[in-house]
Amino acid sequence: MPKTKTNSGSKKRFALTGTGKIKRKHAYHSHILTKKTKKQKRNLDHFALVAPADEKRVMELLGR
Repeated sequence: MPKTKTNSGSKKRFALTGTGKIKRKHAYHSHILTKKTKKQKRNLDHFALVAPADEKRVMELLGR
C-alpha cells in the first residue's frame, strides 16, 4: 500500500504543540485592517487551537 501524502496547504497552516494539540491562525487578519479596531487586530494576532470536533480531519490532512 502506498504512503499517504500530506496536504501541502495544511502543513503550511497548522502546527502541532508539544502536547499534541493543533495550533492555527485566526482568520480576518490579512487585509481590510483599517476598519478593524486595535483590540480586534491584537486579538486576531494570537494563535488559537483547532476545535476538538475538527482535530481528526486536520490530523488526516497532515498525514498522521
